[in-house]
Amino acid sequence: MPNLPPSSPPAPADSSHPASAAPRNEYTVDELARVSDTTVRNVRAYQDRGLLAPPERRGRVGVYDDTHVSRLKLINHLLTRGYTLANIQDLIKAVDEGHDLRSILGLETAIGGRWSRERPRKYSLVELMQMFGDKASPGALAKAVELGLLERNGLSFVSGNPTALAAGATMAKEGIPLADLLDAVSIARPHFNAVAKALVDLVVRQLDRYEADALPPPADVPALVDAIWRLRPLASVLVESEMNRALEEASGDYLGGRVAAIMEKKLGHPAQGEVAKRAAPKKGKGKK
Repeated sequence: MPNLPPSSPPAPADSSHPASAAPRNEYTVDELARVSDTTVRNVRAYQDRGLLAPPERRGRVGVYDDTHVSRLKLINHLLTRGYTLANIQDLIKAVDEGHDLRSILGLETAIGGRWSRERPRKYSLVELMQMFGDKASPGALAKAVELGLLERNGLSFVSGNPTALAAGATMAKEGIPLADLLDAVSIARPHFNAVAKALVDLVVRQLDRYEADALPPPADVPALVDAIWRLRPLASVLVESEMNRALEEASGDYLGGRVAAIMEKKLGHPAQGEVAKRAAPKKGKGKK
């Protein structure tokens, strides 16, 4: 079927419409699938799910137009972003109810988008051996993959956080056994997950004033997206601050005591800080 010159208003279904009506692009189902980079089977399936409007009928032929092309391109775009057809159906329903799709996707990105700006990086096995030396054993690599620190990509590996990987390599070169380092990550992860959930709940709680199964009113979405983007870096600052505090306390408790013990053994008397620490009454303990 030949394509007519494009125009914005679609012609009505009545084939007897006057010739003065603005022309439009028209497609058979095969042509529609080709220009929309999909298949006829997908077109039929999307129609059955209500994602795509039915074509105009001209006798036994279904005629599609550019509105169908736009909808199919939108569906393809959302599928590549990881949405399911059920998700897309909800989004399209929201658009039909007056929501702006860009605002909805902006809300989804603000809540569920990556918090790190680091780009994943691919490493060959040779590169990992250069970074970690002989510590990059098959067992260590398998453990790193299990923890999600590395992902296999054929004969290579991909790290979603190259900075953390480089930090681990430096610690390994300083003598920390890689197995112990990976065990520390495994032990600490549940605690980080709990902290992350608490902070994400603070951000997502901005949605609590709306019904759980409904989107915010269209007029509220842009301001809500802006508020969530402002809260995200503040949550990261809070995590970093608390982590620094915890590291200072832990290093003071463990490393400080170890150094004091060494000085006592070498010098024959406790370090001044350790003397004061021993002399100070223990918290929560009174005199007997």
